[in-house]
Amino acid sequence: MTESKTSESVFPQAFAPGLPHVACVLLWYPLFTQPFIFREVQGLRKRLPVSVFSLYGASLRHCSTEMRTAAQQTHTLGTKAIFAILAEVLRQFCLHPLLMGRLFRRTMFRRWSCLETMGENLWAFCAGVYLARRFKEAGIDMIYAPWPRGTATAAWVAGSITGLPFATCARGDNLEPADPDLGAKLDAAFLVRANNGADKVRIENFDRGQAKGKVELVYNGLTLPPLADEAVAPEAASAQADTPGAPASHCFSEADPSFMRLDEVPASASPVPMKRPVRLLALGRFDVTKGFDVLLRACGLLQDRGLDFTLTLAGGGGAVMGLGYMQTELVRLRKQLGLEARVSMPGLISHNELPKLLKEHDIFAAPCVVHASGRRDGIPNTVIEALAYGLPVVSTTVNALPEVVRHGKTGLAVPQHDAEALANAIALLANDSALAAGLAHNGRLLAAHMFDPEANNDRLARVFINNYRCWKESCVE
Repeated sequence: MTESKTSESVFPQAFAPGLPHVACVLLWYPLFTQPFIFREVQGLRKRLPVSVFSLYGASLRHCSTEMRTAAQQTHTLGTKAIFAILAEVLRQFCLHPLLMGRLFRRTMFRRWSCLETMGENLWAFCAGVYLARRFKEAGIDMIYAPWPRGTATAAWVAGSITGLPFATCARGDNLEPADPDLGAKLDAAFLVRANNGADKVRIENFDRGQAKGKVELVYNGLTLPPLADEAVAPEAASAQADTPGAPASHCFSEADPSFMRLDEVPASASPVPMKRPVRLLALGRFDVTKGFDVLLRACGLLQDRGLDFTLTLAGGGGAVMGLGYMQTELVRLRKQLGLEARVSMPGLISHNELPKLLKEHDIFAAPCVVHASGRRDGIPNTVIEALAYGLPVVSTTVNALPEVVRHGKTGLAVPQHDAEALANAIALLANDSALAAGLAHNGRLLAAHMFDPEANNDRLARVFINNYRCWKESCVE
């Protein structure tokens, strides 16, 4: 049996000659928890010839109609392709025993953190051997693995067999705790993409600095449609704002997409509180890096102070997604703090439901933390979406969050693990609606500029084209 696929030799539009044909390798595609990857890949498909390969079977639960349509244009491996994959691995071992032995040793002889990670890399090794042949047949020019773990293993193996260059991307908790082969992968990759400035620095300084000189910063693109009313275009952000409490001037730099000067939003002299109850929102995977337990403790403090509020804590996953038992802990903590009447936990939310959910709330909270293991978020996409939908954001100063939640300008930032500081920031916004509106206005401008999907997809496509051209020229020399 072979993998399910559609004919991707016929692309939806004609591309200019000389553009690299990119193979994008993912574990699953599409996946409802990774809308930013979906938007990125679909954006690249409009600019370059791109073929998508999914190492595992289809996982379309909670996927939107658009995602389900895209799944029909994906080469999906999984159990359906197991016999074809194993046959190709056996063939390659018979034809090239020394090369295959070296690649297998390089891939598998590591101190893996757990059997699950080792199993993922074993499957990725086998899939990479099989994909090498498929890439040759499809005329692939370069390989892109948006994650540096199993997908990068498959890309590295396939690239080693075919001589094709591969690129990868590292972010957030990929860097700490890191897989034992990450340094070698960064060394072997001809291009490494970072999606925020903090992680770019971390990648360049990782291990022995193998990635220095080849890390490109390209921010993610917004994954939700713009607000129907007064959607903010990047070019409009330089105009003077008339909104009370909003900044008077803005400045953009085309050379650095992360740069944007925004004036600080002052607190009101005579603050007017938000309408009660104040509707708080937090959403994301129930993972230890999200700090949702700290948020519940902050809500306990707010309740003790008499603030009339509700919190929608949307998300889940837990043990099913390999994230531990945080959901059980959050349910226990909500009961312990007497917050059951104020805190609703509706579970996992489809991406289609997010716009409505964002519009129905007043303040967004992202109390991210660095776990004891070193795990951390980069810039949670939920924060970007909240800013884009005009919600004032309260977050922590973890990793890359200060790049978007700029204290006193686009939101309020507090130290991690500090429930009292988090409660104080939420209360400040709840009791000063003009301050909240000014921060939300700035945040919306920043999100529209910094995470413009068309601009960022253009930039990523240019990065691929230019780096591939340089690689090809170096091969000729």
